[in-house]
Amino acid sequence: MRRAVLTLLAGGLLAQALPLLLGPWLTRLYSPAEFGVYHLFAAVAANAAVVACARYEFALPLAADEAEATALRALCQRLLVASMALAAVGGVAWAVVSGQAWPLWLPAAVGALGLVSLATLNATRAQRFRGLAVARVVQHGGGALLQLAAGLLHAGVVGLIVAPIAAALAAVAALGWPGPAQAARTQWQSVARLHRSFPILNTPHAFLGALQDTLAVALIAGSLGPAAAGAWGLALRYLKAPATLVGGAVSQALYPRLTPASGQAGGCTAAGRALVLRTMLLLAALAAPLVAVLWWLGPALFTWAFGPDWADAGLLARALAVYIGLHFIASPLGVVTMAWQAQAWALKLALVGQAVFVAALAGGLAWGGLAGAGWAVSGAMALYFGWYFSRLATWPLDVPPAVAGATP
Repeated sequence: MRRAVLTLLAGGLLAQALPLLLGPWLTRLYSPAEFGVYHLFAAVAANAAVVACARYEFALPLAADEAEATALRALCQRLLVASMALAAVGGVAWAVVSGQAWPLWLPAAVGALGLVSLATLNATRAQRFRGLAVARVVQHGGGALLQLAAGLLHAGVVGLIVAPIAAALAAVAALGWPGPAQAARTQWQSVARLHRSFPILNTPHAFLGALQDTLAVALIAGSLGPAAAGAWGLALRYLKAPATLVGGAVSQALYPRLTPASGQAGGCTAAGRALVLRTMLLLAALAAPLVAVLWWLGPALFTWAFGPDWADAGLLARALAVYIGLHFIASPLGVVTMAWQAQAWALKLALVGQAVFVAALAGGLAWGGLAGAGWAVSGAMALYFGWYFSRLATWPLDVPPAVAGATP
């Protein structure tokens, strides 16, 4: 696992370094309001893309043989086409209401992001960690470079939107995607039934998780305007970068290790629980300095790096420090409940967490504006994540998920 994590971490480091290094230039090419519109579009696209394959792509590492994997890929591709069609309808309606043309890019964004997810899980099944690392660099680093080029050409919001779409498609090629999968209708219907827990349980979980980000941007834009939404989006992009970097590498390496350890019944073994506990402690040790730096230097760093127009993002960074540290620990752990076949429990807990987040955000906005929202979110989510970590660390051994989830 160590070698896999290091390989993915190296690719992720470069993938995150380019957007972060180019950020100060981008904030001088695009206004906070333009970033606010882009972040709203990106949140909606991600919300749709995360469930574009009904989460069946996450069953690929569990496939018993290549025939089952091929049938899963065929099923996912059919679902992705249907999702793009729905996104096209939504994009047209959004364009009519807003009087702008940029929402018409929604189906392309959903398709590109959905295909990246499918190709990523396909590569994870094959444990092609080098390809995964290269793809992350192409998608995230390439997207930032293309946004920079679009900014120099004064492309505005459309440039911010189109650049990540093109980079995502390039990442699919880097992942060695085999192309359209051919499988008999009876085959992909069979795997759809076999792995039905993913659309039934994991799809609403993933959708509501992404909806949290969409609602956050919409609430801020509606109450404080697009510029405040841009500050929120910029702050979260930088603050969550460490979690994206480390969390993505750890989860992709952790998932295959937990899946065999869970056994046929999907229960938790002592070895699997010990591995999760060690992972949490290591991530906590890495998160503590991040929180301290944000408390101490957050406002000054953001103003220095991005200019005085982005001062509010620095104050927000300080307020969100505790939440960001806890999110850093939790980010890779989403695969744990999938590997332990505890998706029903995870869905119920996520619904509570998302309700707490949105309520704290709305209350904080009313109480103290953007910074007030940050402090409220940090306080509320500290209680939520604390309980979540304690449950994973004490998860019952070899107990069916329904029983484990029924007695918190």
